[in-house]
Amino acid sequence: MANEIIKGASFHHVALRADDFDGTLAFYQALGFKLFRYWGEGDKRAAMLDIGSGEYFEVFAGGKGETPYGRYFHLALRVDSCDEAFRAALAAGAGEKEAPHDVDIPSKPEIYPVRIAFVFGPNGEEIEFFEIRK
Repeated sequence: MANEIIKGASFHHVALRADDFDGTLAFYQALGFKLFRYWGEGDKRAAMLDIGSGEYFEVFAGGKGETPYGRYFHLALRVDSCDEAFRAALAAGAGEKEAPHDVDIPSKPEIYPVRIAFVFGPNGEEIEFFEIRK
């Protein structure tokens, strides 16, 4: 069943800020997740792991002190238009976190250019709209 409000909406990734970045990557790779992209250094490192179906689990370093167990910090939805999804979310009552903007992630291997935006859902949860620019 297609989403008639946010066209092209599908799951893209969920993100975790890890206490132990390398250990977290090793754990999920042991479960069959494949390293897709990585970038940054030190506590600014991040990686996307393909869970096996073209959807991703994103891991960020620097989680020490956030919680004892790491923290999920946003749900990302793949969308046809980041701008339209952002407007629809605001109209539905979401709070603005980051307006739509283009991002070139300096990953290895190179990642496609994307357009992203963030809103706060009704419980304070972060939702990212993720548009692949072709």
